[in-house]
Amino acid sequence: MRLFTAVTLGSTIEAHAKTGLERLRPLAPKARWVNSDGFHLTLVFLGEVSEAQLPALGEALTPVSHHHTPFTLTVENGGTFGKPSHPHVLWADVKGDTAALGALQAEVAAVLEPLGFPREKRMYTAHLTLARAKDPKGDPAFLACKKALEGQHWGEGRVEHLVLFESKGGRYIPRLELPLAGAL
Repeated sequence: MRLFTAVTLGSTIEAHAKTGLERLRPLAPKARWVNSDGFHLTLVFLGEVSEAQLPALGEALTPVSHHHTPFTLTVENGGTFGKPSHPHVLWADVKGDTAALGALQAEVAAVLEPLGFPREKRMYTAHLTLARAKDPKGDPAFLACKKALEGQHWGEGRVEHLVLFESKGGRYIPRLELPLAGAL
């Protein structure tokens, strides 16, 4: 099963994001748009994991949830990754208590490393992926989407859980949901 750790953003941001995606989709019709059900911020992507590893993952992640308290994030504006003229990824920007998010991500990465899940070499950048280019050369239509995201505010959400998700055919299934300390 393909697993990743993440935090969810709450119903307010999800509702605004769904509406925002409906407005953006016509601007880049060839893109692969994310499923707006279950928006999340990925912390660490684990990849293929056997069912037998789930207990060890739970044992490693449970103490992490006790070290962090709930925090608030907002989603607004956006940008792209890839070549400026032919970007590969369209995203919305995450603001608010990004220090708390970064600390949570760093600890999750640290406890998973001894279990055989290497840390990313690049620095963690909080963002909400909206779409990916189907064409390996990128999608210049994302430039219009980026412009349309300027000044957009998709609300505020409280992060209260650390979640281990399974990615299954475009759906995200929670395999483990751990409340952050104080969210109990």
